Amino acid sequence: MPPEDRLRAEFAAAIEGAPAGLATADRICVACVDLLRVEGAALSLMHDGATFGTFGSSSELSRRLDEFQFTFGEGPCLDAVRHGRPILVANLQDPAEQRWPTYAGAVLDEGVHAVYALPVSISSAYVGVLDLFRADPIALDGADLTGGLFAASLATAPLRDLISSVMLEPGPIGADEEVWAKSATLERVEVYQATGMVMDQLGVTAAEALVRLRARAFARAMTASELAWQIVRRQYRLDADPDTNDRGSGLERG
Repeated sequence: MPPEDRLRAEFAAAIEGAPAGLATADRICVACVDLLRVEGAALSLMHDGATFGTFGSSSELSRRLDEFQFTFGEGPCLDAVRHGRPILVANLQDPAEQRWPTYAGAVLDEGVHAVYALPVSISSAYVGVLDLFRADPIALDGADLTGGLFAASLATAPLRDLISSVMLEPGPIGADEEVWAKSATLERVEVYQATGMVMDQLGVTAAEALVRLRARAFARAMTASELAWQIVRRQYRLDADPDTNDRGSGLERG
């Protein structure tokens, strides 16, 4: 059997019998680690240029690496959807690599040098990304790239299940933002709960509260979800920490 066919068969076997939805997404990510030269994998749900949640991962570290892209508002998965093509970075420490300075610094601190973002499309709309991570600075090519692209195509099944579960038809994302936003409960319901609390604490709009939360998380070397959990559990208040300047963090606003 040709190597590519064998790889496809191994991926298919890895997810055979998995329950529909998120369990399949996790199995796809774990299979990427087992079958490809990568140490981590995560599947992101995307909408309107932002990550809306992690719907699959191979480990807690992979989930955290994906979360950085939401916290900082930059990263390869955002560019993969924006440009509609894989974004393959063999070495984040390469002096010529300047695209995501904040994200790159955080990922390098976790011991990861290579990141590869493969977009997932449904009906010609890019609504997800498979992120692959490797500690060593090595390009994703040959059978590894073929396997990664196949894994991204397999991810359309659990993503369809997810979208169907919030009653949104697959295809180009349309006008029903409220229904689509329900999918944010995947991994980041705590962020939206905390955003409401910050609105009350600071007397700001929802958009401003989210920007403040993300900036404070960046300043404290946390992910947005980690800080949000502290806020929801009433272990931390943004208005009770005057030593941190939200607006001076360098975090992209918008």
